[in-house]
Amino acid sequence: MRGETETLRLTGLKCAGCVSRAEAALASAPGVASAAVNLATGTAKLRLVEPSGRAEAERAVVAAGFGVASAEAKPLDTSTLASNAALAGALTLPVFVLEMGGHIIPQLHHAIMQTIGTGASWTVQAVLTTLCLVGPGRQFFTRGLPALVKRHPDMNALVALGTCAAWAYSMVVLLAPDLVPSDSRSVYFEAAAVIVTLILLGRWLEARARTRTGDAIRRMIALRPETARVQRHGQIQTIPVDEVVVGDVVDIRPGERIPVDGVLVSGESRVDQAMVTGEPQPVRRATGDPVVGGTVNGTGALVMQVTAVGSETLLSRIVSMVEEAQGAKLPIQAQVDRVTAWFVPIVMGIAVLTITAWLVLPAEPELSRAVVAGISVLIIACPCAMGLATPVSILVGTGRGAELGILFRDGRALETLAATTMVAFDKTGTLSIGRPALTGFEVRPGLDADTLLARIAAAEARSEHPLGTAVVAEAKHRGLSFPIAEDVEAIPGRGLSATVDGRQLIIGSERLMTERGIDLGEFAPEATAFADAGRTTFYAADDDGVAAILSVSDPLRPESKGAVAALHAQGVTTALLSGDAKAPADAVARSLGIPRVASQLLPGEKRSEIAAMRHEGHATTFVGDGINDAPALAEADTGIAIGSGTDIAVESAGVVLLGGPRGVATAIELARATRANIRQNLVWAFGYNAALIPVAAGALTPYTGVTLSPMLAAGAMTLSSLFVLLNALRLRRFSPIGDHGHAPARQHLAETEVA
Repeated sequence: MRGETETLRLTGLKCAGCVSRAEAALASAPGVASAAVNLATGTAKLRLVEPSGRAEAERAVVAAGFGVASAEAKPLDTSTLASNAALAGALTLPVFVLEMGGHIIPQLHHAIMQTIGTGASWTVQAVLTTLCLVGPGRQFFTRGLPALVKRHPDMNALVALGTCAAWAYSMVVLLAPDLVPSDSRSVYFEAAAVIVTLILLGRWLEARARTRTGDAIRRMIALRPETARVQRHGQIQTIPVDEVVVGDVVDIRPGERIPVDGVLVSGESRVDQAMVTGEPQPVRRATGDPVVGGTVNGTGALVMQVTAVGSETLLSRIVSMVEEAQGAKLPIQAQVDRVTAWFVPIVMGIAVLTITAWLVLPAEPELSRAVVAGISVLIIACPCAMGLATPVSILVGTGRGAELGILFRDGRALETLAATTMVAFDKTGTLSIGRPALTGFEVRPGLDADTLLARIAAAEARSEHPLGTAVVAEAKHRGLSFPIAEDVEAIPGRGLSATVDGRQLIIGSERLMTERGIDLGEFAPEATAFADAGRTTFYAADDDGVAAILSVSDPLRPESKGAVAALHAQGVTTALLSGDAKAPADAVARSLGIPRVASQLLPGEKRSEIAAMRHEGHATTFVGDGINDAPALAEADTGIAIGSGTDIAVESAGVVLLGGPRGVATAIELARATRANIRQNLVWAFGYNAALIPVAAGALTPYTGVTLSPMLAAGAMTLSSLFVLLNALRLRRFSPIGDHGHAPARQHLAETEVA
């Protein structure tokens, strides 16, 4: 149970103050180690230390005035919000016309006076406003007043205080006018009603805008077909996709979506993977190639064997990772939360001071003006925009990244990647295709080449290293049968050892052979020739010494050169950190234009290189795909894993690329765009409050006559939140500059075949 995470969907979250209060309640619950609440998604991420933690957290957050919805519930019920706003508007419109219409149209004022009169007009306004407050506006009081009593005032408390003050003052004027100075006998029913209507309208508009931020996730979920055609009992049966199991054989017609992940057992086609990996061009898939659920088959008929279903499919894991990132908090958001936790109480203090000042400072104090100014301060200062500024940008930015094949696994990665000044690449499987071919094989005189190759392949078949895969592929190509390999032991960063046909076999780098005291002199000419050709060289040794020298070429990915060039265009420095020998590593760096190279590195040494770069003042990003890359991925400020890499590499990274290294520059560009968007939102949110609170308090009134009524304050507050939401939604249109994120490969593999 220790460290287990749970997600709660909360209701009643309206502003940054709500977030702070909900987090405090959840974190204080027994069995809960920590809690993080996201206003944009309406969810709380809990880390539990006791089995009872979830139940205790639910009780605590309900006691704090919030609700807990089921996992299947809609995050935002826009229909309820719309009906509340409509009802409030219907009740408010006559109030507004009766009170404000006469100021706009003098003839209307005269008509009201000559028909129902002031008293009747005020009475109608009082009835309609009261209905508005106890009907659609009731939520402000049922949530805000308990929060006020518990000394955790939030936006609801601000609205409740403001509208209640306007309504109560107006009722006193209506029912007991003698208690109010004659020059202050004005009613503000329309202010209370309009405030409720505008804020409900704003919440509905916010909800509509916020539902759009999750469009990327919803589109991904919709990619999965509902049925699949499975071969069972000698027949093809159409069954719900939820009933497909691993091992099933599925038929896929031309133009159909692939239902789940699998490996092709027959057929050839081009598959459109754009919505999953961001690749713009369909990719060729043939027998033995993996295919991903949700992608679209081209013109060929395919038959696949299922390898993953349900939550284990790539599409489901993408959705899960993006949702996790969207619920995360950036470090800057924690600072915003700390500010907003104090903001509401401070604003309430400012409102009290404002009322006091208007009753004390003017030569002729005006009670009505004091009340209006105090209400305006309460309404204008609501920190909704502050609470939304960061999470909505994360929500939209990570969703857009998923559409481009870039998965941010946590919020921190989004922020650190934006600051990157140095990108270090692994080579094999990252800049290269990762499917090297055996291009050189020389054996000790007196040995049979095929027999020795079969023994080496038997040992390498137990390894996941790409170089071993090349040996196995060549042995299979020659039709060799493999003996049994025993006692296979990986030697990290160097090679492996095994017992094959009763003979000890050591396979690995020159460094491993040197450490074992094995003389490589007789293969020196071949080693030089292979190195000059930019090939990766390694050796096999048996009980009698060095038995063979092998060389492997691994073609670079066609997009690697463009990916490096795009980073340089962004002002980012690049480096190559490789476990290969110096000559092939240098050859790769030269061909790609990478200025900094470190070769023959063990996993720990790659990590040390990253640490050295950080010590030099670089904000570092490391891009890799193998088990050996996990330490460096974890050490870097941002780790980027190629999605086709090992699970360990992916789990060690903060960002996963589904489309190869071309996405590195796009990811940095998107992270920078998201960071800029967050900053714009925060500048607006804080600047808006800083500028308008003094205006609402009436600081300019003695000099300019400018005042800010409560209803205008409510409208301005709503517009501020909508500005933040609409600004964040601009990220949905993000496209990388140039074509490095989308251009199809133009270089032939033969032109990039280096070690």
